[in-house]
Amino acid sequence: MKNRPSTLLLTRPGGQVRSYEYDPRRTLAISLLAVIALCALILFSGYRLGASHEARNQINEVRDLQVVAEMQQQVIEQARTSAQDNLDALALRLGRMQAQVLRLDTLGKRLVDVADLEADEFNFDIAPPVGGPENAAAFADNTVPDFLAMLNELDTTLGDRESKLTMLEQVLMYQNVHQRVTPSGRAVEKGHLSSKFGSRIDPFTGKRDSHKGIDIAGKLGSEILAVGDGVVTFSGTRTGYGNLVEVDHGNGFTTRYAHNKAQLVDTGETVRKGQPVALIGSTGRSTGPHVHIEVLLDGKQVNPAKYLNN
Repeated sequence: MKNRPSTLLLTRPGGQVRSYEYDPRRTLAISLLAVIALCALILFSGYRLGASHEARNQINEVRDLQVVAEMQQQVIEQARTSAQDNLDALALRLGRMQAQVLRLDTLGKRLVDVADLEADEFNFDIAPPVGGPENAAAFADNTVPDFLAMLNELDTTLGDRESKLTMLEQVLMYQNVHQRVTPSGRAVEKGHLSSKFGSRIDPFTGKRDSHKGIDIAGKLGSEILAVGDGVVTFSGTRTGYGNLVEVDHGNGFTTRYAHNKAQLVDTGETVRKGQPVALIGSTGRSTGPHVHIEVLLDGKQVNPAKYLNN
């Protein structure tokens, strides 16, 4: 039996009657369309859901990359800060080395002046190389190799100054030793020259004779001072000299102090310049209290007036 449309009568309140035709084929078609639409909606929703999930994954990946980028920026900033710190340290070291060179130059020039040396032999007037930024902004034009080059140049300058100061030290030590061992100064604090070196009338014979030293008159018992560092080579009595002290100063110099009342040092004793070695007396061939002083250079008597202030 074929499906035919059916008539459906519906009575509404008030006695009104409405009729509807029911077509099974039409109803089936509408149902199929509804099912198809529902399936399409489900597929579309799934696609949207998958697309949304993929989008979230991409967003998360982007965020992860942003975190990595920020970390890399921090590393770069730390490296930049470290490089800045290194430059600051180099600049500080550079400034200290420059100051050290200037102090060495000042000291060197003062020592050259004190020692009365030729300035050309120890030239400390050559200015050391200077440089280095005043503030952090100035680092932009200076690199680590630039600072290393300046440090190397300063190191060379310091080496030159050190070499000069070493030579200057040796010269000063020699001068100091030479000054201390070379007879100089006063042998008696209070006294006067009573007889010069050279030809004179002998007070005992009345005849002209050669006087091998100088005589310094002073108060009996006054101290006689060594006129240089040295070693006592004789302390005793010798004909004509009476009580005698003889000091070897090295470099060929020897001094003698004669007619002493008493000796204050013994043979073999080391003495310093200005140290008392005897007391003024009148022993031996003497006419009164005085000290007879001789200066010998390479074993030969020379004029003590060239070396002593008395």
